[in-house]
Amino acid sequence: MNEVSPKRRKQDGRRRVVVTGMGAVTPLALTVADYWQALVAGKSGIGPLTRCDPSGLSCKVAAEVKGFDPCDFMPAKQARHTARFSQFAIAAARMAIEDAELDLAKEDRERLGVLLGNGIGGLPETEEGCQLIFKGETKLNPFFMTMVLANMAAGQVSLTFGLKGYTSTVITSCAAATQAIGEGAEVIRRGAADVIVAGGTESGLTKVGIAGFCAMRALTSNNDEPTKASRPFDANQDGFVPAEGSGILVLESLEHALRREVPILAELVGLGISSDANHIVAPNSEGAVRAMRWALQDAGLEPKDVDYINAHGTSTPLNDATETLAIKKLFGDRAYKVPISSTKSMMGHLLGGAGGVEAIASIKTIITGIIHPTINYEHRDPKCDLDYVPNAARSKEVKVVLSNSFGFGGQNACLVFQKFED
Repeated sequence: MNEVSPKRRKQDGRRRVVVTGMGAVTPLALTVADYWQALVAGKSGIGPLTRCDPSGLSCKVAAEVKGFDPCDFMPAKQARHTARFSQFAIAAARMAIEDAELDLAKEDRERLGVLLGNGIGGLPETEEGCQLIFKGETKLNPFFMTMVLANMAAGQVSLTFGLKGYTSTVITSCAAATQAIGEGAEVIRRGAADVIVAGGTESGLTKVGIAGFCAMRALTSNNDEPTKASRPFDANQDGFVPAEGSGILVLESLEHALRREVPILAELVGLGISSDANHIVAPNSEGAVRAMRWALQDAGLEPKDVDYINAHGTSTPLNDATETLAIKKLFGDRAYKVPISSTKSMMGHLLGGAGGVEAIASIKTIITGIIHPTINYEHRDPKCDLDYVPNAARSKEVKVVLSNSFGFGGQNACLVFQKFED
C-alpha cells in the first residue's frame, strides 16, 4: 500500500477532498443503507418494463425505481413542475446533505455548489410533449422547457437547497456522474468552493429512448428471466438493461469537514478523464487505460495499490471484453489478483447516473470491508477471465478503490477513493 499520497497532496498544495454524505434513489432501494444491503445480498432490481408500453421492443425489461413519491422530498407544487430525473436528484441530494449533517443555515451559501452528471435530460417529459404536438395541441405545460433541459437537475438542487456557488452539469453519457464527482473535487481543490453536492441522475425509460438503444443493438433481449438479464463478463451476456435513478455525494474540503467535526466516509484522491477518439460507440482499451492510469497518477498511487475495482461492467460483450483487456494492460499480472465487480449486474445501466450509485458502492466497500458480487456470472468467457467476485459477496480489507465509467462517444472517467487517514 502506497502511504505517501496524502503527504504528496499536502506538499503539492492541493486541498484534500473528502466525502461526508451520500444519498441514493435506485431500482434496488430508496436509501443508501437499503441499497447497500441489497447489493451485498446479490438482489436484482430488474423486472418487466412498465414505465412505457413495451410492445414492439426487443428489450422488455428494465431496472425501474419503485415506490418513489417525490412529495416525500419536496412540496407537491414543486414536484408537479419538476421532471422525474430532477426529482430523483433532489431526493438523493436531500439524503446526502442530511447524511453529511450539513446545517445549511450555518454555511456561506456562496461557498456551496452543485455538479451533476446527466445523459438525456427529461426524456419522458420530452416524449409526452411531442405526443401532444403530434396530436395537434399547441399549448404545452408552461414548465415544459425547464423540465426537459439537462441542466435542470443541478438547477433544481441548487434552487431547492439555496446553494449559490459553483454549479454545472456534465453531459458525457455513461461517464457523466463519475466525471461530475471528479470535477466537483477539482473545484474544491482549487479553492472555488468548500462543499460540492456531486453525482448523477437519469430517467429515460421511454418508448423512444429504449427503441433507440434497441436499434443500436445495445440492449438485452433476455425478457423471459428479467433478474438474469444483466450478466456482466458472462459468456451469455447480450446487452445492457436500461435503468433509472440517482446517486449523489457531499464532497468537501478536509479543512471544512474537520471544522464541522463530522464523520469522514472516504477521501477522493484521483480523477482520470480521457477520450478514445476512436469510434462513437465501440470502446477502445487504450482510452480506458489512459483514464485509469491518470486517475492513479493523480492520486499518487500505482496499480499495485488498488484493492478493488468497481467496473463499468455493462453486460455488453464488446464493452466487458474491452474493459477486461484495459485492466490487463495497466495492471499486468496484478490484474488476476485484484477483485472486480459490476454494480450493473443488479442495477442495470443508469447511463448518466451510473457513476453516482457506483461511487456509493465503492465507498461502502471501503467502510464495510465487503465487496458486493457480480451476479449472474455462470459461464466463463475466455475474453473475460479475471476475478469478478461471482455471485457471492466477499469480505476483504479495502483501502483503495478504482471506479470506472466508460461512455458513448468514447468518453472515459475514473475515480480513486481511499480510506481516510489523517
